Amino acid sequence: QVQLVESGGGLVQPGGSLRLSCAASGSMFSIYAMAWYRQVPGKQRDLVATISNGGSTEYAESVKGRYTISRDNAKMTVYLQMNSLKPEDTAVYYCNVDGRALGGRRRDYWGQGTQVTVSS
Repeated sequence: QVQLVESGGGLVQPGGSLRLSCAASGSMFSIYAMAWYRQVPGKQRDLVATISNGGSTEYAESVKGRYTISRDNAKMTVYLQMNSLKPEDTAVYYCNVDGRALGGRRRDYWGQGTQVTVSS
């Protein structure tokens, strides 16, 4: 069974920084793209950043220049460095992995979500 375990969320003042981590564990065999999404109550889950197997990255316009997504394939971990945080960045952040478990089919996996609150 595959699990994605997120960490690094919390409360930060405007202008501050946080770093989120998401580690895959269990019988994950192959990982393709990795991504971060965020969601506020009553709204859809929005894509924040993606990183391909080869390291190519894409960002939502609202976070370009402030967020950086990276990955460590050996550790099966994806990171999201968030700088210059704004109150409107407040949301639950979810990691997403396009992967395949040993003996399984390729599919999307989701983390449990971590709350990020930007407030003074």
